[in-house]
Amino acid sequence: MNKKWISVLMLLVLLTGCGAKNHSGPSIPPFAFTDQDGHEFGTEQLRDKIWIASFIFTKCETVCSPMTSEMADLQKIMREEGLDVEFVSFTVDPTVDSPEILKQYIGQFTDDESNWHMLTGYSQEDIEEMAVSEFQTIVQKPKTSSQVIHGTNFYLIDREGYIVDEYNYVDDQYIKQMIRDIKKLK
Repeated sequence: MNKKWISVLMLLVLLTGCGAKNHSGPSIPPFAFTDQDGHEFGTEQLRDKIWIASFIFTKCETVCSPMTSEMADLQKIMREEGLDVEFVSFTVDPTVDSPEILKQYIGQFTDDESNWHMLTGYSQEDIEEMAVSEFQTIVQKPKTSSQVIHGTNFYLIDREGYIVDEYNYVDDQYIKQMIRDIKKLK
């Protein structure tokens, strides 16, 4: 083969690689749960949307209130940045957190629920398995406590349902990085 054909083949290989999607994180499998308004909400409603996920519960005595407050701040910041992002908070205590309780809880943090869904309607075992297998985080409800052990990161999911990255909400630089990451997805 002459040098000309080798160059053409190399160029084709490079161009093919440029168009391919490179997903480094896991894909979120289809789900449909119940939101704070009692409506079904899941991957069907999130199709072709960028979203941020968190794990919280309403009877939490430690990190959930600051996390939810931070999520409300993120909601405002994304709106100010002109970024169309959905917010999804999975309760890690679904036997306690009914849609009505989640509705009261979210009302303490935002008056705009149009793009924020707090989800329930699954078993404790299901959310524990989803947290580990899809988000690589822990959710565990001890039999001896009302407090659920869970991860505190926020997760950015792309339009195709892949986790792009996770962010520690106490890191003072995470918002800038998240905005950069979202803009790359546009």
